[in-house]
Amino acid sequence: MTTLAILNPANGQLITTLPADDTGTVAAKAAAARAAQPAWAAVPLAQRKTCIEKFRAGVVRDLESLATTMTRETGKPIRMSRNELNGLLGRIDFFLIQTDLVLATETVFDDSGMKEQIQHIPLGLVANISAWNYPWFVGCNVIVPALLTGNAVLYKPSEYAAMTGLEITRLLHEAGVPRDVMACLVGAGEVGSALLAQKIDGVFFTGSVATGRRIAQAVGGRFIKLQLELGGKDPTYVADDADPKAAAESLADGAMYNIGQSCCSVERIYVHEKIHDAFVAAFVDTVRTFKTGDPMSEDTYIGAITRAPQLDVLDAQVADARAKGAILLAGGARNPGPGHWYQPTVLANVDHTMELMREESFGPIIGIQKVSSDAQAVQLMNDTAYGLTAGVYTPDEARARAVLSQVNAGSAYWNCCDRVSPRLPWSGHGDSGVGLTLSTYGIETFTRPKAWHLRRA
Repeated sequence: MTTLAILNPANGQLITTLPADDTGTVAAKAAAARAAQPAWAAVPLAQRKTCIEKFRAGVVRDLESLATTMTRETGKPIRMSRNELNGLLGRIDFFLIQTDLVLATETVFDDSGMKEQIQHIPLGLVANISAWNYPWFVGCNVIVPALLTGNAVLYKPSEYAAMTGLEITRLLHEAGVPRDVMACLVGAGEVGSALLAQKIDGVFFTGSVATGRRIAQAVGGRFIKLQLELGGKDPTYVADDADPKAAAESLADGAMYNIGQSCCSVERIYVHEKIHDAFVAAFVDTVRTFKTGDPMSEDTYIGAITRAPQLDVLDAQVADARAKGAILLAGGARNPGPGHWYQPTVLANVDHTMELMREESFGPIIGIQKVSSDAQAVQLMNDTAYGLTAGVYTPDEARARAVLSQVNAGSAYWNCCDRVSPRLPWSGHGDSGVGLTLSTYGIETFTRPKAWHLRRA
């Protein structure tokens, strides 16, 4: 039997070994899901909503144990695990409220005996290859609206969050979603490849650009729905009229929250030369207050890096930046001992010759670059292959809008950062991917329009 070992990134110890899927079980689950989907789509929406309401209640009931599981397998600090689960509840509520409106048949013309309508029908069988950094958010952004709109779901959680993926699946089954309609696939890349080989009607993936490209190539000739959320190199500009201390405190959290392992973590900061030094001093002071420690401790802010290979990426970015003239102001190295640990790291005097300012870091590391004008900030913010989020700190909304309107990004932040709302679409430009989740558009993406031409006899 194929198995998957789950290790605790905080200490390297084995947590458990899970039975894993193979090509045979993936094919069987896909066939069963496709066969079960029409009956699920025929279930009245009110009943499908009842299942999701029960799922929500299960999350609330088991929240503490779910948070513990997530922290053990990902290294996320326990209070951040609780934050993710509590934040999920609002997203579920949004989907429950808005799905009725999205699925309502639209009459767009009715005159002289002819009626024209648009009906929203399910895609069919949806594949969700999910991420480990926010496994509940990322997974449920797809699973919940897909089920509500009448689809069956083949869900492959990341191998670094497989225990959480099984918990999501367990709660959905307990809530009344049929087992064949919501199937969890456990395993690493080979299971994802087997999933893509099935007859599916949509692929929703969150992860790296390299894997996203492979998925796009694998399904490119099949003309199915493809949504890829591939991360970013998210920039923020701090203008000369901003409060340097307030901006620094906000952006330090935006860069280091969840150990910097967020698609929308602040990864590049550009500060106007007039307040640069004050901002940098306040930023470093703030970062030095972030406590590194046992992820299960209530006062830990910096937990363990989930994936060991990312430590090499962070080391390489620091070495490259320092070799090219960057000034290390904090951190810059791994912590000794077992597990995957990296110190909160701040570098100044950086520029775009450095990998730190060009390639995704996905860790507790930030580069701060001095700029002389809004125009220079815009030019640097756009000097990237990514386009997920971008922000501006200034008391002047018109100035912020003027800057952000020129920046290629799916989400724009004024005096805030590292924020996702269920009411707004989550999308990106360039290497940040294609398609979207969240908002009413993110519900509609799990449907296809059917045009009705109705003439009265």
